[in-house]
Amino acid sequence: MRAGTSAATPRLSLGARWNNFQRRYAPYIFISPFFILFAVFGLFPIVFSLYLSFHEWQPAAGLGSMEFVGWRNFTDNLTDPTFWQSLRNTAVIALESGIPQHLIAIPLAFAIHMGLRRVQGLVTALYFLPYITSVVAISVIFVTIFSWQYGVLNVLLTGLRNLPLIGGLFPAEKINWLGNREFLQPAVASVVVWRYVGWNVVLYLSGLQAIPRDLYEAASVDGATTWQQFRHITLPLLRPIMFVAVTLTLIGNLQLFEEPYIIAGDSGGIGNMALTTVMYMYRTYNFYSDAGLAAAMSWLLFILIGGLTFVNNRVFGRGRLSGSD
Repeated sequence: MRAGTSAATPRLSLGARWNNFQRRYAPYIFISPFFILFAVFGLFPIVFSLYLSFHEWQPAAGLGSMEFVGWRNFTDNLTDPTFWQSLRNTAVIALESGIPQHLIAIPLAFAIHMGLRRVQGLVTALYFLPYITSVVAISVIFVTIFSWQYGVLNVLLTGLRNLPLIGGLFPAEKINWLGNREFLQPAVASVVVWRYVGWNVVLYLSGLQAIPRDLYEAASVDGATTWQQFRHITLPLLRPIMFVAVTLTLIGNLQLFEEPYIIAGDSGGIGNMALTTVMYMYRTYNFYSDAGLAAAMSWLLFILIGGLTFVNNRVFGRGRLSGSD
């Protein structure tokens, strides 16, 4: 071999090249289906809806009829009284259903954790059952309960009305729960509460199981009552789970569609009192054939949810938990 010349690079065998390919490229090939599906069914709809929110497009006319309109879709939504009414309805139903969920779920989870340890799995499964039940079936059952003429609730009130001592406390006439402005939104909220209480019970139970039992035993030795243990031990240490649970409730309740749609119909009930923002978005796209306006509405709702989630993070987030704020 002459001086200054390098030795030829040895040629790798087929088996060595295959092993090299497996180490360097095979992992990316195996995980690529997830990213491909996410890009097609997750990322593309988000980007396209943002693009669509600045255009006027009637889906029946095809993609060629798109017309750039700038911020007009956003301003049209912000000056639409029905859009603001749908936001108010969404906020009211979200509060009427969200607050009771946690006021019921936290003490219930504490009672199950402290007093029903032997049957904790069974009781938790029973409370969680409504969450995995079909929302259509749940809503239909509640429509039957709130029925004006033959509903279970009116039958119960009629029976209570006939009692001698407390009968005067109940209304003399049957209540049209789904046809009355005062009762329609609470009726929808009751469906949401019944469905999601079990979900929050499971979340809070997971948080309670992470709290050391030594704290409760020490508190019992010091003479603390069950209420004092709940107030001074459970609630402070449960705040990280409360942050997660309230965030999920906030996002879910501001996107309500199935429950009010089935309870009140696509019209939104009497006076549009059960018309949520997502229902109005669906109506705008499906009945008014204005995809750009519906897309802009979805992004306005996204901004609202993002802002409220930020506020919730400031209240229950890690900064407040650590005492740094």
